[in-house]
Amino acid sequence: MVVTPNQFRRGTKIEVDGEPYTVVEYLHIKMGRGGANVRTKMKSLITGRVIERTFTSDEKIKQPDFEEKQMQYLYNDGENFYFMDNETYEQITMTSEEVGEAALFMPENINVKVQIFNKKPIGVEIPNFVELEVVETVPGIKGDTVSGGSKPAKVSTGGTVTVPLFVNEGDIIKIDTRDGSYIERVSK
Repeated sequence: MVVTPNQFRRGTKIEVDGEPYTVVEYLHIKMGRGGANVRTKMKSLITGRVIERTFTSDEKIKQPDFEEKQMQYLYNDGENFYFMDNETYEQITMTSEEVGEAALFMPENINVKVQIFNKKPIGVEIPNFVELEVVETVPGIKGDTVSGGSKPAKVSTGGTVTVPLFVNEGDIIKIDTRDGSYIERVSK
């Protein structure tokens, strides 16, 4: 299937030079007597890098063989991550490079979206918020537990989050996975 730049919207998936991209920004530019151009910023779905490119308005651009499947993250063995399709129960394996930074806040048995390009998994999208247990942090000092200050805390998946001083080991905290920030303490 093909699209023209006039059909671009934020989030449109296109294939450029054999690599899948998603349109981040686009701007239609009308030339005097000539045709219109569309200036775009696109983010690679494989590497994450952002590029700028200008297309003529009548250019035909291929849409990638791209899909997102709901899968359950099962476990990792130190090198590979294992996922199960929620519908067919088929399992797939991804390397730590393909999973990327999502591994820092991806607890076992969580449902994720696995991004597949040309029948090959290329990335993982985890939910925006997860609840994880704090496994390592310095103890809070009496008197500093109400306001101000922060400290690093390691969570059960291996990621590190900056938390308020009142958070202790064993607490369950809510984390925004988009930027790795602390949201709230869920339970002690």
